[in-house]
Amino acid sequence: MTMSPLLYYALPTLGGYVMLSIFFLRRPRLLHTPWAPAFLPRLGAHRAGSGERLEHTIEAMENSMAQRSDFLELDCQLTRDGVVVLSHDENLSRQSGVNRDVSSLDFEELPLYKEELEVYFSPGHFAHGSDRRMVSLEDVFRRFPRMPMSVEVKKGNEELINKIAGLVRHFDRNEITIWASEKSSIMKKCRAANPEMPFAFTITRGLWLVLLYYLGLLPFVHIPERFFICFLPTIINRTYFPFPCSGLNKLAAMVSKWLIMRKSLIQHLEQRGVQVIFWCLNEESDFEAAYSLGATGVMTDYPTALRHYLDNHRGSAQAS
Repeated sequence: MTMSPLLYYALPTLGGYVMLSIFFLRRPRLLHTPWAPAFLPRLGAHRAGSGERLEHTIEAMENSMAQRSDFLELDCQLTRDGVVVLSHDENLSRQSGVNRDVSSLDFEELPLYKEELEVYFSPGHFAHGSDRRMVSLEDVFRRFPRMPMSVEVKKGNEELINKIAGLVRHFDRNEITIWASEKSSIMKKCRAANPEMPFAFTITRGLWLVLLYYLGLLPFVHIPERFFICFLPTIINRTYFPFPCSGLNKLAAMVSKWLIMRKSLIQHLEQRGVQVIFWCLNEESDFEAAYSLGATGVMTDYPTALRHYLDNHRGSAQAS
């Protein structure tokens, strides 16, 4: 039986492509010079450490820094009088019990946080704190000038984006402040406002990354992002419920676990200078899962718990 001309050429080509993909997946430095981060994001405090103190408060930041956190994850909104403030939600009902949007109030009119707030990624657990004041990004930069931070922008408000970019430049924080957003359209505006800041993958770009990995094309594609900040699939349907239906959550957990939890993918990214950070992990079993995969770091609501884990598992965490 003779081989068709198409197969005669296709099979060697396919074999060569597979071998090259594997070779460059393991040796990416032959194609790209890795980027050297200005800091190692081993321990990140989600919403500044929202499981131990009220989210986004100065008290939460000081507590996280006392635990030697490597960076703070923050969310930004814009007040009516143009002040960039730290707030996860645009509407203040959950945080303060006041049914007003941040954008409808001047900075001095912002209400205090509630005396306790449920920790989003630890349902049934509540954070407390003596500091209940909302704080401006400028004040945070002034108080903690060299603390690395990830700044997430949830809306494509160009005034908000430009003011964040300007504050980062003013306080000379280009290398230690990360642009983060779920949407590529917003990230495009962020990068235009301050292209010197490192930035993280958006959801669309993250899906594209995974697709390229499974197609074997990832080693041949330029990666401008410096951080891959992704949920750990094992927390779905346990502490993270992206869908109202438990069946969909179970399916999402199974599919995302199969797609994302690949050690070769994470190693390839880190060898190319992309820092891999899993969020939002609040239990030791999740810390262990993330570091065993080779993640650079973990983002948590409980920096004290993660610090305790790192101090007691220093060898395994560093070896990853």
